[in-house]
Amino acid sequence: MEPSRSVALVGRPNVGKSRLFNRLAGRRIAIVHDQPGVTRDVNAIEIDGDFILMDTGGIGLEVVEGKAVMTDAVEEQVAFAIQAASVIIFMVDGREGCTPLDEAVADKLRQYGKEPILVINKIDSDRQEHQGSDFARMGFDQLILVSAEHGRGIFDLRESIDTALGPKLPAPEELSEKRIQICFTGRPNVGKSSICNRLFKSDRLVVTEVPGTTRDSIALDMDYETREGENWPFRLIDTAGLRRKGKMNSSVEFFSAMRSEGAVMQADVVFLVLDALNGVTTQDKALAGQIVKAGKTLAVVVNKWDLAMEAFRNEPVKGYEDERDFRRKFSKAIFKELFFLPGSPILFVSALEGLSIAKILHTARDLDRIQSTQLPTAKVNQVVANLTERQRPPLIKGKRFKIYYAVQTGSRPFQIRLFCNIAANLDDRYRRYLEKGFHAEFGLPGCPVQFLLIGKPKRSKDFYQPQMKKKEFSAKG
Repeated sequence: MEPSRSVALVGRPNVGKSRLFNRLAGRRIAIVHDQPGVTRDVNAIEIDGDFILMDTGGIGLEVVEGKAVMTDAVEEQVAFAIQAASVIIFMVDGREGCTPLDEAVADKLRQYGKEPILVINKIDSDRQEHQGSDFARMGFDQLILVSAEHGRGIFDLRESIDTALGPKLPAPEELSEKRIQICFTGRPNVGKSSICNRLFKSDRLVVTEVPGTTRDSIALDMDYETREGENWPFRLIDTAGLRRKGKMNSSVEFFSAMRSEGAVMQADVVFLVLDALNGVTTQDKALAGQIVKAGKTLAVVVNKWDLAMEAFRNEPVKGYEDERDFRRKFSKAIFKELFFLPGSPILFVSALEGLSIAKILHTARDLDRIQSTQLPTAKVNQVVANLTERQRPPLIKGKRFKIYYAVQTGSRPFQIRLFCNIAANLDDRYRRYLEKGFHAEFGLPGCPVQFLLIGKPKRSKDFYQPQMKKKEFSAKG
């Protein structure tokens, strides 16, 4: 897509930008809420393969906590969108009429030399069209009346956007590699947006000291050029910081959590971001469990590692030989707390200093490639045989779990169908033992392995398992 084919939605808070964003996108993407200032980052999506639509935070947003910081940060993102976009949609509220803040936004647009499409929202019927006359004094050439909620005037708006963009240039004939979708998730204020900004080498996302700055899941495309000159395409998804459901104090936080969960589900690789100074918390443990249960490939990113190293150098802790030993035992402590992880890689980074940030992209590419592996059936059965002989399944109600045959039936996540005697006799501990065995034998770091059990049919003397003729993989007895 041509980089110039981009459209930015701007305006003061709560005029309906996110609702119009969803309407033009054809589905609910941005969070829509009556509370002003819900959108704080630039949210972008490709529309019909034709142009990029950017939703921005409201200009002039006032925040009770961290007023100046949040306002400046949001307006920086709006300025970025205005400069990057070839077409500006300036949105106002027809019910409230032209306000001083609307005029201030108009002045800002003129400072950038941008002639916007003025969209007057909340005109739900013909009887309300007169409300648009109040905005004529702004002097803009294009004025369109719409109702983002009901879809009124959207066709006219699309025509104006298409005219302003002009004809699309033919795309060059080239094989495009799919974008690897990376999702960063974790508790509030662990540095997810800072990591994204460091990867982009620009302040694309709002970063402040106020917890919960990111309210929506933000997806942005980036291309990473390796030292060898290769181009790796990625899509980075930054999510809202997740708090325990009992601590959510608004419906906005509830919908943010839903969007974060949706972002995790669409990602190829999920990075759980931890704070090096806090280690693994109860909430981190719960979130990691949800990701693994969903079958998503997972890596752990320990951010703010520079602060941990600084504290270690200033006051060395007994029991550690050196910094390398400290890192090794830190990893061991993570695996002890998150014992259910599927052999996930652990990366120690600093978004502030750029420490090991590029490793995130290398890890994402490696894990994405591994997920496409097809495990040879013969080797799968040999691995199962070795694992069950090395450690026999426990007796449950006097009977031991036995596996007759195994075959891979799916990937992303890996799914292994096990033909067995009694499906109910595979307990969780032995299941984890088999999972870890698969990770070690096949080299599947961070990739969940799910076992689908097919028990032996009852009252069947002629039960036949392919190729194995009832020979089980467990030791006799």
